[in-house]
Amino acid sequence: MTAYAMTLVLAEPAGPILAPCGLDTPGGHASGLTVSGGRLDHWKEPATGQRFARIAPQGGPLTLVHRFDGTPAPYPAAVFDLVPSRYTIAAEALLEELRDLRAGNGPDKVQSIACAVARRFDYGHPTQRFYDGHHDSLPALGCDRAEGSCVDINLYFMAALRAAGIATGYVAGAFFPAEKGDWCSDMHCWVVTCADGRVQEWDVAHHLKLGLRDVEPGLNPKPGFRVPLSFGVALRAPGGAEIRALSMPVAANGAGPLPRVAALSIRLGHPAIPPGPVRPVT
Repeated sequence: MTAYAMTLVLAEPAGPILAPCGLDTPGGHASGLTVSGGRLDHWKEPATGQRFARIAPQGGPLTLVHRFDGTPAPYPAAVFDLVPSRYTIAAEALLEELRDLRAGNGPDKVQSIACAVARRFDYGHPTQRFYDGHHDSLPALGCDRAEGSCVDINLYFMAALRAAGIATGYVAGAFFPAEKGDWCSDMHCWVVTCADGRVQEWDVAHHLKLGLRDVEPGLNPKPGFRVPLSFGVALRAPGGAEIRALSMPVAANGAGPLPRVAALSIRLGHPAIPPGPVRPVT
């Protein structure tokens, strides 16, 4: 596999920020994070044990470069650990709602759940998410079909998987759509499962964006390249503030959930990925 790097340029943050350090996956080993324009040290997230970066800006733009050496690596075992939070503990009403989704056994069990979840959602970014206002557990969807983002869909998908006894994890990172080439403007998330000793990756949201409800394992039903940066939801910053998930850097100070820091640009350096035909002005 091929080594590559992702570069984020941030406007000068108002204060310290927290950032992921990259995630080992079968697609490549995260070989390091370098920073210019700021002072870097590290801290260990208490629930998952991940090493994250704490960066103090030193004036002017702040540049973060995530490097991956292309060497395949297994997912960390902790990816599949259940960390209790309002995003991972299913309410009793949700468990009842999921009863029909978790029927069946065998190697296609995960896929059958993925397809069932796809039939419950339309892709979108609703102003009111199905779990808003619920502070101790993930509620039932409560309707035949709801609108949801990749985050919303994956939280529901993972609840269905865990209800069926399937180990699963949430991966946060960046997605570079093929039509944009070497740049993107936002982050993305997807799901990894381990069932009967087989590790598979899933992106229900991208299937729905393409109008597909027959979900297949694998990460790119929508052509592009993705960069895995961290895993887990309801992470805890130093001081205890919540980070819902860590892909884009977030402000280090606050009561939480901690807000993202806006990026001036997000660029991919990969020998097989050409520059995009239209590039944003930065």
